[in-house]
Amino acid sequence: MKLIIAIVQNKDADELAKHFIENDIRATKLATSGGFLKAGNTTFMIGISDERVEQVIDLIKEYSHKREQYLAPNMSMGSTMFAKGVEVEVGGATVFVLPVESFVQF
Repeated sequence: MKLIIAIVQNKDADELAKHFIENDIRATKLATSGGFLKAGNTTFMIGISDERVEQVIDLIKEYSHKREQYLAPNMSMGSTMFAKGVEVEVGGATVFVLPVESFVQF
């Protein structure tokens, strides 16, 4: 048994959740934020058998997309690097797979 923690961009969360349901993958969905842009993310927590871990990871890869986003100038950042703004890559997914000692559902 494994616990998969997947952090995805909000723009991808609903589509990914739909595909989890279609594939009988139960996930707990948490609203989170963080990263360089302090942008909204969704964190999925999934308890899954060892045999299905790759299936979950494949779905996350397929439905979590990287995007280019323009970061407007912000003088409070304290860096001349952002004086004209900058384009940054956002999105994709960060995935952790952890061993689970016990898993109980009520």
